[in-house]
Amino acid sequence: MTEATTARDRLIVALDLADAKAAEDMVARLGDSVSFYKIGLELTYGGGLGLAERLIRQGKQVFLDLKFHDIPNTVARATAQVADLGATFLTVHAYPQTMRAAVGALGGSKLKILAVTVMTSYDDADLAEAGFGLGVADLVARRAAQAKAAGVHGLILSAEEAPAMRAALGPAMLLVTPGIRPAGAAIADQKRVMTPSRAILAGADHLVVGRPVTQAADPRAAAEAIVAEIAAARP
Repeated sequence: MTEATTARDRLIVALDLADAKAAEDMVARLGDSVSFYKIGLELTYGGGLGLAERLIRQGKQVFLDLKFHDIPNTVARATAQVADLGATFLTVHAYPQTMRAAVGALGGSKLKILAVTVMTSYDDADLAEAGFGLGVADLVARRAAQAKAAGVHGLILSAEEAPAMRAALGPAMLLVTPGIRPAGAAIADQKRVMTPSRAILAGADHLVVGRPVTQAADPRAAAEAIVAEIAAARP
């Protein structure tokens, strides 16, 4: 992140909506209160890539949360396609082959690769059930070190892990934290959550917020409140 990044640019609103029409209606309601949007798997299959192109033409930043993980050649070719769209961020799973393939496909584009360490809906019990021998903290640390070695630009991780990773990786690595819930908001399916101000103080560069904005009675007011909280807390 650069010093020129504004508090508004640090908020990424997740358009976890059923189709492009619903997402465009939400973008219209939010207006200039939001400058950065995330498009995930659900919306991608509901016209989200066309929406991404339209948002980019409007001067918005777009984060394509596609979580690539496949054989290196497929990851590389898919990453090159995303780079051509003009997106700002793309997620891949933090497996060494996958990360190296994505970084190697960037060419001269400005696309930044973010590696998903451990999803914020997982805890130690979930990792054990899946067969991992490491808990959340240890697996995040291992994958973060591998991401840095692969030349990845940033990490997707819980704000709970942000202080340790900031200390370990230094200021250049972008830390992007989902699972952000303003005080009093429902946790829903997340397990490792934090308020916006605490996440910023923990070392996060960007906060991903979905339902607390998109399901609010007044989405614009909800977004503006989070931007104000980021501005007040920013180090």
